[in-house]
Amino acid sequence: MNYDGKIFKPIKTTKNSETSNDTTFEYKQNGNILTSNYSGGNIKIGHLIGVVLEDGTINMRYHQVNLKGELMTGICISKPEILPNGKIRLHEKWKWTSGDKSEGESIIEEQ
Repeated sequence: MNYDGKIFKPIKTTKNSETSNDTTFEYKQNGNILTSNYSGGNIKIGHLIGVVLEDGTINMRYHQVNLKGELMTGICISKPEILPNGKIRLHEKWKWTSGDKSEGESIIEEQ
């Protein structure tokens, strides 16, 4: 699976997330290395880096600065689902490695 050039937005997330439907992720992929810049909603700016596995699952790490000026970090595993229209939906399980170190789940969809 290749995520290069794809734009994603959250459609569902748990309350302890800083993302919202105002957050936009711009994915780039080179080989199996994935990167993204993202911002919007409660996030001033964020970056992620990950490895795309053979089945399209992404193992990633992220860091971001929120509107309060706090630097937040975390880990995430994203599993892809191909929608009937051919677009990608990612089911994410993540954990903060900063702050309260809580866990959560999000769903983001290709725009």
